[in-house]
Amino acid sequence: MSDRELGSSSSLSEKHPLRITLRDVAIFAGVSTKTVSRVVNNQGEISEKTRHRVQDAIDQLGYHPNILARSLVNNRTNTLAVVAWGIDYFGPSRVLVGIENQANKLGYSLFLNLLCKPDDPNQDSNLDTLVSHRVDGIIWAVPEVGNNRAWLEQGRLEHLPPIVFLTMAPRPGFEIVAVDNQNGARQATQHLIDQGRSKIGIITGPMTWWESRERYSGWKTALEQAHLTPSPSLVVESEWSASGGEQAMRKLLMQEPHIDGLFASSDQIALGSLRVVHELDWCVPQDLAIAGFDNIPESEFFWPPLTTVYQQLSEVGRIAVQALHATIEANRRSKMPNEASVRLVKPDLIVRASSLRA
Repeated sequence: MSDRELGSSSSLSEKHPLRITLRDVAIFAGVSTKTVSRVVNNQGEISEKTRHRVQDAIDQLGYHPNILARSLVNNRTNTLAVVAWGIDYFGPSRVLVGIENQANKLGYSLFLNLLCKPDDPNQDSNLDTLVSHRVDGIIWAVPEVGNNRAWLEQGRLEHLPPIVFLTMAPRPGFEIVAVDNQNGARQATQHLIDQGRSKIGIITGPMTWWESRERYSGWKTALEQAHLTPSPSLVVESEWSASGGEQAMRKLLMQEPHIDGLFASSDQIALGSLRVVHELDWCVPQDLAIAGFDNIPESEFFWPPLTTVYQQLSEVGRIAVQALHATIEANRRSKMPNEASVRLVKPDLIVRASSLRA
């Protein structure tokens, strides 16, 4: 290294880290700018000795890659958009945790777009925002409610980056990751049957929700397979809340006073149902066995502790990021992406005292 270069490298160490460039690192290390770029981007064949020299220069100077500049060169931002709703609730927040953890492992940052209402079918402004931010891919983490997927029929997908959808009915050509809600409801209902219950009611969530309809279907299938009648009088619809569960339980007992089992489509619904049962001085599970769905942290502290379905929601988020990453990489390499598919994550039944036969 020449005296002039040595003098330059001495002054470089005094520069603010954010002003250090690839050229500065190259001068400090005594290599070409192209060599530094290869080290930073982990490209090309470079000797270990040279790689260590460049890395030492990066560490000493405190060099940080200009992410914006790299995104312009590579035509990618290493950013994933997450369109979500209800992250103040337990379920959506767990999905987001899984998304964030896996995105971080793969080197993506997240652009979070929160919707005010889950059932809004008009998403034009949100989609335009995502396109303007040049995100590499989108995870649509809004549950399917009513007609809120109507925008899919408007040809918007052709002008968008790859999308993975969560919590919606299978559609040809769409990448979907979801909990197997039918399976979870069947497990819970079959467990109640195995405990000797024969008149098992269900309090569903709002039936405009795909998840509610899937859980109802699982309950119905389990009863039919056990040669029990899924009578309409055993069904009451509720909001996803304890207050909704309380009101629905009172209505269910008016319709079927002699039920001996209950599948509640959420733990909050189960909590409201338990209040009614305790007011009647019924014993759980002796008089009425109850199972919920969600495995919220408080469910094991209900009285009695609640049997419930654990949804593996963080796993749903993790798988969604992996699927989206695979599609992005396939597109970048001009390869045909894997065929769109539906990935259903099987939930687990957590058995506690609220359902066990004495």
